[in-house]
Amino acid sequence: MAAPTVRATVNGSEREFPAGRTIAQALELLGLDPRLVVVEHNRVILPRERIEEVEVRAGDSLEIVHFVGGG
Repeated sequence: MAAPTVRATVNGSEREFPAGRTIAQALELLGLDPRLVVVEHNRVILPRERIEEVEVRAGDSLEIVHFVGGG
């Protein structure tokens, strides 16, 4: 039996994540460093300290903005 998953929209594309994952864990699955992004969760900017506790749920919408260095 396959592990349960949830579908969420990430930057306009539907993605599947293992059920019970936090946003921080989802970022890691996407290959992103949580310290280098800002996450909008269901149209609300998520404070960085909350990404470890908020779970990705079916139907969630995540917009992820990457910080890019340069000069």
